[in-house]
Amino acid sequence: MALYRAHVIVSIDSFSILKGAIEVKDTLIDKLKKYKLDQEVKVLEMSTLGQIKDVPVILIYPEKVVYAPVKVEDIDEIVEEHLLKGRVVKRLIKELPWLPKKPKLEEARIVLSNAGLIDPELIEEYIANDGYVALGKVVKEMKPDEVLEVIENSNLLGRGGAAFPTGLKWKFTRKAKGEPKYIIANADESEPGTFKDRLILEGDPHRIIEAMVIAGFAVGSHIGYIYIRGEYALVIERIKNAINQAHNMGFLGENIFGSDFNFEIKIHKGAGAYVCGEETALIESIEGKRGEPRTRPPYPPTYGLWGKPTVVNNVETFANVPPIIRNGPDWFKRFGTERCSGTKVYTILGNINNKGLIEVPMGISLRDVINIYGDGIPGDKKFKLAQTGGTSGSIIPESMLDVPMDYASMMEAGAALGSGALLICDETNCIVDLLKPLTHFFNYESCGKCVPCRVGTTKIYKIIERISRGGGLNTDISMLEDISKTMAATSLCGLGQAAAVPVLSAIKHFRGEIETHIFDKICPLGVCKI
Repeated sequence: MALYRAHVIVSIDSFSILKGAIEVKDTLIDKLKKYKLDQEVKVLEMSTLGQIKDVPVILIYPEKVVYAPVKVEDIDEIVEEHLLKGRVVKRLIKELPWLPKKPKLEEARIVLSNAGLIDPELIEEYIANDGYVALGKVVKEMKPDEVLEVIENSNLLGRGGAAFPTGLKWKFTRKAKGEPKYIIANADESEPGTFKDRLILEGDPHRIIEAMVIAGFAVGSHIGYIYIRGEYALVIERIKNAINQAHNMGFLGENIFGSDFNFEIKIHKGAGAYVCGEETALIESIEGKRGEPRTRPPYPPTYGLWGKPTVVNNVETFANVPPIIRNGPDWFKRFGTERCSGTKVYTILGNINNKGLIEVPMGISLRDVINIYGDGIPGDKKFKLAQTGGTSGSIIPESMLDVPMDYASMMEAGAALGSGALLICDETNCIVDLLKPLTHFFNYESCGKCVPCRVGTTKIYKIIERISRGGGLNTDISMLEDISKTMAATSLCGLGQAAAVPVLSAIKHFRGEIETHIFDKICPLGVCKI
């Protein structure tokens, strides 16, 4: 096993490649060989390095020094000065805008602690960073009920959007009658604007495998499935590689850590249906059926895959499990708020200077996310609104900028945190124009199984589209409210229920702007072609 004294990460996203990232990386590798450093310094690729707009970017660990933008002619100096002599090249340093000056606002990386630091294709590097320590502790030192108590006491809530207590879900599954029991990792990340699970799996695949095996031990399951969005080709490749490596090391398969506990993991690729992110539709898909949600109750912990007790957790939820087992529930509760422990991974998009991915404690305000981690809004424009949780999230006005971003506080404020996508919109955005693609998306993605969603999404989109063309009717707002409330109350699954959220929150906070479109036949911002 090769252990390196330094890791050099090069941004290889599409924009970086256009700016010469491949040449920068190749030159870096050649220079390391020239100085005989190639056995001491590991070069890695990352598709993104957070919210950095000057590319290509080079990030050097363990010093956490960022150089950007880097040109081919800079490489010789970086290798000779920094990597050989240990002297930082000050002229190339790029300050990380998402690292705040106040310690309480620093990124608290639990889920992403390994991302970018280890080679995700080498199990040895995961092991060297406490990988599979938690699994060994569980299998050799703990009983299933003790594992369940640790997870429950940590106050880990589901990170897929529903925020259901993870320990309670596991307990229900363990107590449920029926064999075999199943563990499913939901990696069908189809929410527009959300890519946190992709980066977790790309950067640290063994963490999810370890967590699933721990969950299997805790609930009495011996088989798990990772349901991965079909478009995530690199994720699928790395998970397959990680499963093979875990088998070879004895962390998967029979007699794990020399015990009598066995566990296997299979991969199931999604086929592009947004509704399959809903846990029962996902289960139907694994069973080979059309991806449609089931009527609930019963819920998966009692009646899941092939009618057997099943745990379904989001990738980010699973990623918290190994560190909780290693460090204990009290350690985890030091992060976040009293009611919502731990951290949350967010993707930041829209009218923001630094787009990308951050992991911060639960309870941070949206204002701090925008000003500190996002480095503000371009052109000194004013904030107008944000949508949390992707397409299905709440629309939040300026008056809610200081609401703590945890599940409980957001719910009390009449909003939802959702899966973790933050779409930031400045004062130039029209609320009707924003609602058009959102409502069209749900109209397109509805599976059509239940009437409220099938009919409701179509009617809502047609009304919004008509308003945007100047054809709004006096009754449109009340009609939108009635349809949305009916969908929220009676739709079979979360798709129809969530489709109502952006519409209702937009009417609540921006009713006047919508009325101007309807009654005055004017778009106040001149965006809609009326």
